[in-house]
Amino acid sequence: MEFDKDLCSVQEVRNLISKAQSALEEYAEFSQERIDQIVKAVAEAGAANAEHLAKMAVEETGFGVWQDKVLKNLLGSTITYDYIKDMKTVGILREDPEKKLMEIAVPVGIIAALIPSTNPTSTVMYKTLISLKAGNAIILSPHPGAKNSILETYKILSQAARSAGAPAGLIQCISIPTPEATNTLLKDHRVGMILATGGEAMVHAAYSSGNPALGVGPGNGPSYIEKSANIPLAVKHIFDSKTFDNGTICASEQSIVTEKCIKEQVIAEVKKQGGYFLSPEESEQVGRFIMRANGTMNPKIVGRSAQTIAEMAGIIIPAGTRVLVSPQTTVGRDNPYSREKLCPILGFYVEDNWESACKRCIEILRNEGVGHTMTIHSEDQSVIREFALKKPVSRLLVNTIGSLGGVGAATGLQPALTLGCGAVGGSATSDNVGPMNLINIRRVAYGLRELDEIRGTNPRPDCGCCTVSVPEEPRAGSPSTERKGASLSREEIEAITKAVLARLSK
Repeated sequence: MEFDKDLCSVQEVRNLISKAQSALEEYAEFSQERIDQIVKAVAEAGAANAEHLAKMAVEETGFGVWQDKVLKNLLGSTITYDYIKDMKTVGILREDPEKKLMEIAVPVGIIAALIPSTNPTSTVMYKTLISLKAGNAIILSPHPGAKNSILETYKILSQAARSAGAPAGLIQCISIPTPEATNTLLKDHRVGMILATGGEAMVHAAYSSGNPALGVGPGNGPSYIEKSANIPLAVKHIFDSKTFDNGTICASEQSIVTEKCIKEQVIAEVKKQGGYFLSPEESEQVGRFIMRANGTMNPKIVGRSAQTIAEMAGIIIPAGTRVLVSPQTTVGRDNPYSREKLCPILGFYVEDNWESACKRCIEILRNEGVGHTMTIHSEDQSVIREFALKKPVSRLLVNTIGSLGGVGAATGLQPALTLGCGAVGGSATSDNVGPMNLINIRRVAYGLRELDEIRGTNPRPDCGCCTVSVPEEPRAGSPSTERKGASLSREEIEAITKAVLARLSK
């Protein structure tokens, strides 16, 4: 008898969760030192297989550039490990003798990790490391389009963890990825936290599951080139970012916004560095290819080169073109150039001054990508400060490459492939998500003040029916240990209670 694939996938998830629970019971007894040994072994295994897994991901998905995915894998392994290795995540984290407070790390439990097809292998490494570092078990839910490379990454990391002493079942992966399997995982009450990286529908499902979730929305970051900027360097940063892995990192720039007074300089530099400005007719032709009829991004453009996209859209561009650039004057859901494009395509906006450029950037973000990331290229600290105060983003990147700056490879931000968008972006955090987002804090608080001290000179409440004095505690060295103050017998208390009830019933 052949069993239904959906039923098999659901049963698999249930089995994985049971195994994860057993692993957690054992892992909960591990010291910080033992956990750190496992985390180090997992990171080293990911780094050792960075090239193999990068090539496998590109071959399976067709997205991106394998050489760039090697760097992503190192971000998900070595760079992440170097950032988190000295974090204290087990036992007592902090003590405050003055306030008599103690903070204790408590793992959230089982992490349900959704893995996208755009960054499959690196995301597995990153989410596994931060989950284990925080004392949790992890169950990976792979995108079907990257199933093989995700499973291969899981096997490598799981074997490394087991060799370092991790309990069986601490790292697991769904081998039969179906919507039913993912739904079962997300909604199981034994899941402690969902790490959702993927499309809007998947992130929405995570937040609608009834379990705690950390998800990210789409990126659509504009890149503002202000008149004081080093224009050649600004364009280089934008193009290096937009062509890195063919634009598959959601923090990468999606449009250029600049000022009228430097318009010609910026255009000249864009052309010099391999940008091709589309004509109105070509913009229309490519634009129809960017979005599908339902208003979502066409997956055929994701992670493809400018040349490949031009060929698919039926236009001819010069050899050596790195990025397709479309001049635009409007922003809206029906304008694909003002939305997220996970490929080397940029919208291009020219504004009168920095104030109007500021408004344009906000308009683009509110159209899509609010709460995520944007970049600014400027040497004017007052303008940078104004942008920092006003932009609805969780990361404002200054004079750097957007894609690798947002994920913490080119900046001092925490290395992460899950970038929170904050409340404005519908996310539970604005952090670059790390181990500390995957633990709860148990707080132990000793008493510091009695009620009488807190009340001070404020009058005591008086019910008007009786007064009961509180016995005074005997003091050390007191000549008598007898209780001072009045006490009531059971009969007296019953009589008072009956009197109060009788009065209330009138």
